[in-house]
Amino acid sequence: MADDQNFQTSEAEVWYLKKISFGTSDTKQEVKIITQNFNGPCSFIAICNILILRGDIKILPRDRVSVSYEFLSQLVGEYLLMRSPEVDISAALSIMPLTQKGMDLNPLFTGATSFRPAGDGGALKLFEQAGIQLVHGWLVDPASPEAEAVVTRAQDYDTAVTYIVDADHTAKGQLVVDEYGAGSSSSAASGSGSNFTPEERAKIEDAMSIRQFLDNTQSQLTYHGLFHLATTLTPGSLVALFRNSHLSVLYKAASTEDASLYSLVTDHVFLHESSVVWERLEDVNGESSTWVDSNFVRSSPAGGDYAGQTAEDALRAAEIEAGMFVPHDPGDLFLAQQIQAEEDNHAQMLRDAYHERQRQRQQAQEEAEERRRAKKANKKGRAACTIMEYPVENAFM
Repeated sequence: MADDQNFQTSEAEVWYLKKISFGTSDTKQEVKIITQNFNGPCSFIAICNILILRGDIKILPRDRVSVSYEFLSQLVGEYLLMRSPEVDISAALSIMPLTQKGMDLNPLFTGATSFRPAGDGGALKLFEQAGIQLVHGWLVDPASPEAEAVVTRAQDYDTAVTYIVDADHTAKGQLVVDEYGAGSSSSAASGSGSNFTPEERAKIEDAMSIRQFLDNTQSQLTYHGLFHLATTLTPGSLVALFRNSHLSVLYKAASTEDASLYSLVTDHVFLHESSVVWERLEDVNGESSTWVDSNFVRSSPAGGDYAGQTAEDALRAAEIEAGMFVPHDPGDLFLAQQIQAEEDNHAQMLRDAYHERQRQRQQAQEEAEERRRAKKANKKGRAACTIMEYPVENAFM
């Protein structure tokens, strides 16, 4: 699984910085995080943002508004060399330029910190040498009907895809749906199924269970995995989370009484929304997730001249600008309602824009995976087929 293959590098590529506050009450300080445009390399940006939040690297001068890959790679390279001067970090340094295009990582469905990298494992070395924990929540629930097949036959994503393709070859193309919609999963286990040997039938049934698991976990996050992360991560820790073909910064609430998980919001669409800093993860699809500010208090982007303020703050600002402050004036209520309506509309527009970006990214990954699956299927001597309806390239957009 790999990053977005459509990302085009350019020496002129820059990413804008956003000022936020981070830390506990006695250590909170202002930092500048890196925001991500549509084609930004999220794996590299996530690594840099974790180092920034930890105070390991600093963006200088303080009035800097944007950074380039060349600028950041020098900072990260210097940090790696200073952090482990006695260790050979050649594998980590060699993989860093590839973060602009893709990192080949293969999550195991049985462990939140388990990945099987391709090649020499340099991708994992980069996180290891930077002292960054890489996690995912794409875990199979041991109590689910698919668990046995996933654990015994697949374990990791790449093996799962290969197993399904092999089983489809055994089922003579009846297991998957080809590009014209012919065939079905159910037909593989019925009808001509009597022609299969017991071993072949068992293989096809296992492949169907594995496919069911993949179809049901299109966001690459399960509730079992989400609960596991919430209960096992150290309070106050910053980790790199692989989810939904994306690598992001995940923060575990610092309080031992709070198991909340927060994902750092780095999409460029929120660059000027100072009140939107983190997204609280509350479900596997993001439908119920909420935005919070630097203090982890729920917020809604206001937009316009009042971007990043609540309706109450915006009203106060408007009154100050007008040179008056009459708390109980009837006009205040109308102005507050007007500002609140504008705030709600703007927040919805941002959500729509954000979800549209996610949809476009997912579509790009689906197209990339179709090409990848076609190569696998062609090796088996049959036409290109669609195994599942979601992106299976590990695109860290």
